[in-house]
Amino acid sequence: MDQSMTTPQSQMYDAVIIGGGPAGLTAGMYLARARYRTLIIEQADFGGQITITSEVVNYPGVPMTDGRKLTAAMRQQAQDFGAELRVGTVTGIDAQGDVKTVHTTRGDVQCFAIVLAMGAAPRKIGFDGEQEYAGRGVAYCATCDGEFFTGKDVLVVGGGFAAAEESVFLGRYARAVTVLVREDDFTCDAAVAQHAKDDPKITVRYGTELAGVTSGPKGLTEATLKDAHTGETSVWKPQDGGTFGVFVFAGYEPQTQIVRGVVELDPNGYVVTDAALCTSVPGVFAAGDLRVKDLRQVVTATADGAIAAVHAEEYAAAASTRTGITPQAPTSTPYQRREAQGEAGAPSQTTPAPAASTSPQADAEHPVSAVFTDDVVAQLNVVFARMERTVTLQLQLDRTELSHQLQSFIDELVSLSDGKLESISETVEELSANGRGAVDYDRPLPYATPMVRLMVRDDSGMLQSTGIAFHGVPTGHEFHAFVLGIYNAAGPGQPLIGDERERIEAIHDPVEIMLLVSLTCTMCPETVRAAQRIAALNSNVRAEAYDLAHFPELKERYDVMSVPCIVVRRHGREAIEFGKKNVSQMLDVLDAV
Repeated sequence: MDQSMTTPQSQMYDAVIIGGGPAGLTAGMYLARARYRTLIIEQADFGGQITITSEVVNYPGVPMTDGRKLTAAMRQQAQDFGAELRVGTVTGIDAQGDVKTVHTTRGDVQCFAIVLAMGAAPRKIGFDGEQEYAGRGVAYCATCDGEFFTGKDVLVVGGGFAAAEESVFLGRYARAVTVLVREDDFTCDAAVAQHAKDDPKITVRYGTELAGVTSGPKGLTEATLKDAHTGETSVWKPQDGGTFGVFVFAGYEPQTQIVRGVVELDPNGYVVTDAALCTSVPGVFAAGDLRVKDLRQVVTATADGAIAAVHAEEYAAAASTRTGITPQAPTSTPYQRREAQGEAGAPSQTTPAPAASTSPQADAEHPVSAVFTDDVVAQLNVVFARMERTVTLQLQLDRTELSHQLQSFIDELVSLSDGKLESISETVEELSANGRGAVDYDRPLPYATPMVRLMVRDDSGMLQSTGIAFHGVPTGHEFHAFVLGIYNAAGPGQPLIGDERERIEAIHDPVEIMLLVSLTCTMCPETVRAAQRIAALNSNVRAEAYDLAHFPELKERYDVMSVPCIVVRRHGREAIEFGKKNVSQMLDVLDAV
């Protein structure tokens, strides 16, 4: 049967954008502003790779900012124009015909046009010990892991933009930085490279490759370097004779696994496009770092997004005419309301009184938050509306300022929940010798205050633990993971794929998962969400996250040099893993213990 005859117009999109980085957000902005119904799907954190860049100075019109602030503005613009944002993992696409289907872990989505904007991920280079010591001295994110090497030497591998920029960033923490450049000079813009060359903490070794690393009981102790011209090797050790870190910035690999065999790729896996950024399949476009191009920067990603969007508009309009399906575009967006207000005559701005808010939350039913933005409140309202039961946030506090911050954060969240959240608290008096909350290592999962546990009431009204907890204040990247933890505890929870539910329900013995995270880590939230999704569904599993910035004892105890760090206790054994995990990957970790 012709799919165009069976797809309800209320469920149709003009365009679905896969990926929420600068390219995807820009495409969404252009499409939504043109009144096309647009959905942007992102599997982890909106903003893409640029969010881990601490300083952006070459984006036109913006003298200086950081990657997170820049993409947060892009995200807000896209939403103001009416683009819909959804967190989920795309598992494949059916791209033939006018009506295309995007398969996701949250169900299928139909649309006319698809924009591929999945970006690229850091490339591993294959030196001896790279895989073995990943998370134990070998890292790929300076923002996430740089602080773990405070006062130590670090090696930076690479000669491009990332290597030059991140070596300067690492200089804030490291005692000394040695950059290994395989070529005879940096391959990036000369001005960017000059910052690294001029930094007194940085030494650059040209024509040099990293052949391998060796580790001792406490971390990496020496590296084998190879002359790129002669092949001769030499041993490098940190000047203080201690341990060191390796940060790899050797380019990226396109995230095109879901479209292999669907659209044309070059030998390196990048998407081939024409001048209109259309792929080999009509109606499927590509933008950003995953396509064949000469320069991969934020400015070229946003340009790609705009070009792809304009041509996706044309394709969607023609497909709508051919099928007779007209997707229902949003009719009241912040941008449209501002436009209408302008046409009706804007109120005088001579009065110092603030103008009335146009936010849908700014009314008696949904009060404005003093902590969260209107955008965040709107997303919270969606979560609260779907919750099947009340979640009680049980606080364990101490007399520290951090506890006051957690209390204020939770109070604000509860006040916005329309009764879907409640909180109870208990304050402990004892503090550690350094004035922080006490940490008890004798428990299977360390007791560390301040903390918040997620509880639910059984049929008799008694509180029962969900096995989910956060030690610290779940802000930064961990905020989204915390909110999804609440949703998973309340039900129905995030959808599972394949046999994940059966695998979770098959766990019949106690499992403790300790998640050591940093609020600046972009890879941590996915791992926390995965572990806590499992805990929410199986009472035998506990999954508790700890902000290492406030509990450095845990960092020292497990020699953590990268986050997320996953400590699993099961069957009387303990296993340690590093890196981002989805639900299936987390279950694989549990099965291996």
